[in-house]
Amino acid sequence: MKRTTLLGIAFVLSLSLILGACTPKTEATSPISGEVSVDVETGEIDSEEEATVAESAEYPTLRIAVLPILDTLPLFLAQEEELFETYDLNVELIPVSSAPELSQMVASGQADGMVTDGLTVAFFNKEQIQMKIVRYAQRPTADTGHFFILAAKDSGILTSADLKGVEIGISEGTIIEYVTDRLLEKEGFAADEIQTIAVPKIPDRMALLGSGELKAAVLPDPLASLAVSQGATIILDDTQSPEYGASVYVFSKKMIDENPDAVRDFVEAIDIAISLLEEDPAEYSYVLAERQLIPVPLLEGYVIPPFPYGIYSEAEWADTLAWAQAKGLLSVDIPYEDAVDSSFLP
Repeated sequence: MKRTTLLGIAFVLSLSLILGACTPKTEATSPISGEVSVDVETGEIDSEEEATVAESAEYPTLRIAVLPILDTLPLFLAQEEELFETYDLNVELIPVSSAPELSQMVASGQADGMVTDGLTVAFFNKEQIQMKIVRYAQRPTADTGHFFILAAKDSGILTSADLKGVEIGISEGTIIEYVTDRLLEKEGFAADEIQTIAVPKIPDRMALLGSGELKAAVLPDPLASLAVSQGATIILDDTQSPEYGASVYVFSKKMIDENPDAVRDFVEAIDIAISLLEEDPAEYSYVLAERQLIPVPLLEGYVIPPFPYGIYSEAEWADTLAWAQAKGLLSVDIPYEDAVDSSFLP
């Protein structure tokens, strides 16, 4: 696979996110083992699986709206390694630059799917079911965090207790605020002890944290890693609470109802991409540069985090709804089975 030089790549990174809450994590193993044999060097699948795929009916184009974020690495890798073509899938990746644009693409029918978070799915489905979660995209682990509460350099904030009375920069009504509340609640904060200030745009939040105008802020990784390299301090992260920070692949209900086999093959291609990353993550680090998924200063030596198998749990969904309802952002209950479809997993 051709590698492109890292020189001259501009960093463009927006954040959706991402992302949700759950039961204690059950370690999932690759669903590929024993069913599909992948040649790591060529990315090809054994003929038995190819024969099955070749017999499938012609699929419509799957239009996926994508932000340039790390969570989408397996998606881009599946495209680079032509895994979708193995399943006779035509997948169009539609680049967007902001979370609102991402959601609007799906809401308007200009895209069939996206990588987002459970909270966004709840908001989409509050009046009628418009989209469903079909698998995880990313999820924190004990070693790799997804969201970080950071203190500015020279802020004097060293522990979570020091955050009491401090305005923390967040984006309101999003996964960022959800994770912030839950992490601080686990540290014993009462609701009225959590002080936040709305700074919707991540670049603005980073700049204000770097200048010290914000004493604390919440950022997703790898932007959090960049902030730390510039002097910020990690106060809390979600490594010990992976149930709050997951991102997910979703498809419109219309696409799922009309083309379930296409969605199933899409999910399987993503599973294979993840299995390739597990075999040799360094081999595919070029995708990070080509797709501008992490800041340029972090490219050299960056260790690609693990990507999960499995799907958003009932406990994650219930907690997401409970938080949104308590905040007055949601007034209805949405059954888990209406918003999450696990039938596409192996």
